[in-house]
Amino acid sequence: MPVSPSPPPALPLDAQGILALAARSMFHLFSSISQGMFLVDRGGRIVWVNEGYRRFLPALGFSSIDQFMGHMVEDVIPNTQMRRVLETGEPILIDLLTNKAGTFVVSRIPLREEREGADGGMGEVIGAIGIVLFDQPETTLQPLISKFALLQRDLDDARRELASQRNNPLYHHADGQRRSKYTFASFIGSSPAAVEVKRHARRAAQSASPVLLLGETGTGKELLAHAIHASSARAKGQFVSVNIAAVPDTLLEAEFFGFAPGAFTGADRKGREGKFKLADGGSLFLDEIGDMPLGLQAKLLRALQEGEIEPLGSNKLVPFDARVIAATSRDLPELVRRGQFREDLYYRLNVLPLRVPPLRERRADIPALVEALGEDMALRSGEAPPELTPDALALLAGQHWRGNIRELRNVLEQVTMRSDSQRIDAVQLERILREAGLEQIELPATLQSAHDGDEEASLLRPLAQQVAELERKAIAAALASTGGNKLATARLLGISRATLYERMTNQ
Repeated sequence: MPVSPSPPPALPLDAQGILALAARSMFHLFSSISQGMFLVDRGGRIVWVNEGYRRFLPALGFSSIDQFMGHMVEDVIPNTQMRRVLETGEPILIDLLTNKAGTFVVSRIPLREEREGADGGMGEVIGAIGIVLFDQPETTLQPLISKFALLQRDLDDARRELASQRNNPLYHHADGQRRSKYTFASFIGSSPAAVEVKRHARRAAQSASPVLLLGETGTGKELLAHAIHASSARAKGQFVSVNIAAVPDTLLEAEFFGFAPGAFTGADRKGREGKFKLADGGSLFLDEIGDMPLGLQAKLLRALQEGEIEPLGSNKLVPFDARVIAATSRDLPELVRRGQFREDLYYRLNVLPLRVPPLRERRADIPALVEALGEDMALRSGEAPPELTPDALALLAGQHWRGNIRELRNVLEQVTMRSDSQRIDAVQLERILREAGLEQIELPATLQSAHDGDEEASLLRPLAQQVAELERKAIAAALASTGGNKLATARLLGISRATLYERMTNQ
């Protein structure tokens, strides 16, 4: 007799059975298609790891599964948010996790005990499951991440602009006046170098002579210019600022001295006052004075000597009374020797020279600067400021800081964006500094031994990820050495400019 085929499997008839079957099916599905899974109990102890997750253990510092099992999850998986899921009972369905094993797209789901009864509700949290959905998201999810990064940049720019308008009510008054935004209290620091420069700046504020602020980029020269104006007898007047390096040479004369009606094709029919006239009765801040073209230097010298200007297209001399504060990061005496800066103008400006010290000469101020910058970042972003441990602050104090306070702020912004934890230790900070391409990272002595072990673990990662990291560092170093010149950078790296742009876009 022919054997009749067995009936196809059927769904359970009760709702509870269907739910149990669905839960088992989903668990097996995620276990098979994900990059890795693990379970923690109510206390946060790791109780199960699937086969896929085991490949991440060497990078986390474990040679066997037995060493990994039984530990508290936060002790073995840096930056995890599993404890938060256990405490709140709320899932984190999609998140980015970065630690020594790499960067991953993860999901965290609480596990609850089943309640007996007709309602079929869920009980207390008894554990949680962590799922690695994607590893190496910088390649697998590049289009999505790029789009998100662009939106995030636009949002950050909008927040900064709103915060600037909200936090500086003195800058734009109802009468349209330009006021100083900072005082000497805004220059953070109590180190001997910081105290000395503020002492000299306060004395300069009481004089009417020109002030020349000298120092590297990012040291706070513009901030001191605002503070000098705010403490001077001209504080009620306008503070007018001109960044000479940001204005095309052909427009600088009109920017400085203004122009008469119809002075040139396209000129405003009513004419326009220049920055010198706008600063009448107040202070005129000439930033990056070392970049001023020679042809305009003679006219600037005459204006300073005579106290009057001649607008473009006009035959009339217009008197003005503005106190000049100039600043530069360039070596003006050297420019004078080369014939690139007028010696007579240099002497006219160099009446009250103030050297603003670089950050590496006032390392003791770094903790206070970190606190102030963190609070400002938090105000602009609406998020809590980062908290750096003492060893992390020691690591920051050991850096060269070629970009000074501006570079320090950039590092803090990267730390805040790339860390899953508000509290940052030296190990996390050192990793972020390396990924950002910062050269010659100096570690505190207490971290050196731990760092040696981390270097070995960092090699136990996918080769493509290591090559991409090395490529990012090489491009960053080449850009730094060429001053950002893309063509020179491409030649230095031995690649075409198109290839360089492609690599920079994909980073």
